[in-house]
Amino acid sequence: MSIFIPRSRTYNTITPAYPYEAGVAFGQFEEMLVDVVEPLGEPIPDFHNMELRVRQLSEAVANDSVGRVKEVHQELEFLQQYQTEMCQAESLYREGKLPKRICHCDTKINNMLFDEEKGTVLCVIDLDTVMSSFVFSDYGDFLRTAANTMAEDSPEYEQIQFRHDIFEAFTKGYLSITKKFLTPLEIEMLPFAVALFPFMQAVRFLADYINGDPYYKILYPQHNLVRARNQIQFFKCILAQKYYMKGFIKTCY
Repeated sequence: MSIFIPRSRTYNTITPAYPYEAGVAFGQFEEMLVDVVEPLGEPIPDFHNMELRVRQLSEAVANDSVGRVKEVHQELEFLQQYQTEMCQAESLYREGKLPKRICHCDTKINNMLFDEEKGTVLCVIDLDTVMSSFVFSDYGDFLRTAANTMAEDSPEYEQIQFRHDIFEAFTKGYLSITKKFLTPLEIEMLPFAVALFPFMQAVRFLADYINGDPYYKILYPQHNLVRARNQIQFFKCILAQKYYMKGFIKTCY
């Protein structure tokens, strides 16, 4: 049960007016929980553990249970080039250089309630994934869905671009709150977070396709492969924006 909030609504599509409010809202959510020291349970253990996702892909390839590996050698070779780089958060955590915090871990635009008259954010909802994670989970996952010009299962890969307007608005809102408590390394690695989540989803979609689609619901046989290729293309777009993102983030704190 939860409190009913009248005159509120959610949105499923993004417009330039909402990302700043979203950044503030998710930043405030983290800020309110920044002093929680007792460990929380993990609703989904290792949900955003990149090392685990890489292992799962390797296991899927080794098993090749439905004979699909032969179709995806190009995708596998590309992802393999970036595996070590994309697993650096876990390495830095083990070295004591990167903290974990209480995060929402599902920062989509439709996981906030908006005042239906004013258009302002009332609160963050859908708290079933709240757990300890890197702040990259909240920052990067929002931009994975919001800053892609195409839906994640669109086969029109040539139309995929990284939306600067969404990135800038969300980053401004998020850092307006979180710059007070994030470490310099966390802020420095925010561009890494933007790249991490398309990469992670590409790995997960591809592993699911190789395994015969047991996890994600599909509408046609190659749906997960299309999703994986979509996320790979978006990842490539983000890599090309690395220095732009770093420069913009420096203007926000």
